[in-house]
Amino acid sequence: MSHKVVVIGGGAAGYFAAIQCAQSNKNAEVILYEKSTKVLQKVKVSGGGRCNVTNACFDLKQLSLSYPRGEKQLKSAFARFSPKDTIEWFESRKVKLKTEKDGRMFPVTDDSQTIVDCLEKELKKLKIKLVLEAGVKKIYPNFHGGFELLLDTGEKVPCSKIIVATGGSPKEEGLLWLKDLGHRIEKPVPSLFTFNIPNNSITELQGIAVSPARVRILNTKLECVGPVLITHWGLSGPAILKTSSMGARVLAERNYDFEAQISWLENKKEDAVRQELFNLKAANPAKNIGNLFPFGLPKRLNSYLLAKAGVDESANWGEISKEDVNQVINCLLYDTYEVKGKTTFKEEFVTCGGVHLDDVDFKNMESKRIRGLYFCGEVLDIDGVTGGFNFQAAWTTGFIAGKAASIE
Repeated sequence: MSHKVVVIGGGAAGYFAAIQCAQSNKNAEVILYEKSTKVLQKVKVSGGGRCNVTNACFDLKQLSLSYPRGEKQLKSAFARFSPKDTIEWFESRKVKLKTEKDGRMFPVTDDSQTIVDCLEKELKKLKIKLVLEAGVKKIYPNFHGGFELLLDTGEKVPCSKIIVATGGSPKEEGLLWLKDLGHRIEKPVPSLFTFNIPNNSITELQGIAVSPARVRILNTKLECVGPVLITHWGLSGPAILKTSSMGARVLAERNYDFEAQISWLENKKEDAVRQELFNLKAANPAKNIGNLFPFGLPKRLNSYLLAKAGVDESANWGEISKEDVNQVINCLLYDTYEVKGKTTFKEEFVTCGGVHLDDVDFKNMESKRIRGLYFCGEVLDIDGVTGGFNFQAAWTTGFIAGKAASIE
């Protein structure tokens, strides 16, 4: 049998692994199997359809800190293929990237189809065979090396090496075929989700964003800073998504029933806020509170917080008591909401969990249990915070797995 490499999964990691494998060994036969009728779905929908390709974080130690799971292993992997390498790879194929203020990087076209077209063009150029509607039911290692795949169509496919890039699975059952091969599986739970706050009037402020704000989960050590977006179901935005990522397992254990506390003024100290409000009250006793309110928050949010504090925004500063001021401070710095559930977006679903990282050699992404079997992307117990980090992990692990699997 010629050197035949099978890649399982038509997402970002699978495509990149297949491309790298074919580039590294021109004589290898590379076949990419995808169980659905569509490929690169997360690439198409990520970043609101713009595709957040990577992040302009070029300090590899700092970069690895953006992964609640996989930080240690990815630090060495990024030395092999970093965000700079990602930028160079796409730009050498005439796909220019741009950096936004928060470090996220997108194609200059602001269209994810640019990235999809680039990857598909490479696949065709390298004559990589793509087979759709071909799910893998089981992998049988051969005693003398190589494998046989059983597809859900009943077809059996012999091959030399396998790269598994099936993405995150919402249920542990979706990874049993890898468990059957002796791999430990960390139970998948959602990561990168928004907070549902049912029956709360703050949802009437949908569309309002505050940046930066500080998010805390009470009775935990979870705390993140960044933009917070109010939605029709509760709270979203980068700070919320980062908190959900950092606390994926903790929040799952609580069945997504917890208290989230928001400081709308991020790092302002209580004493400083109190002093500012009392100075304002003393200097402007005849001025209307609603028309003269500091801190630069959106006016509708000011009105909401004042009402929540029990303060009439049409009153004058001279008419409110010391206790009223303390209630306003409480709402500005310690605004607390009961979260009951989460919202995840199916197409962008990210999981915490997957193949245990101790079962994988990150020098080549090969299984420590079975030689010739490689892993890349979200099938591993790796996930990053929002901002292009999950795609970077896919490119990096796909690059390493593809290069290693190409060796005969």
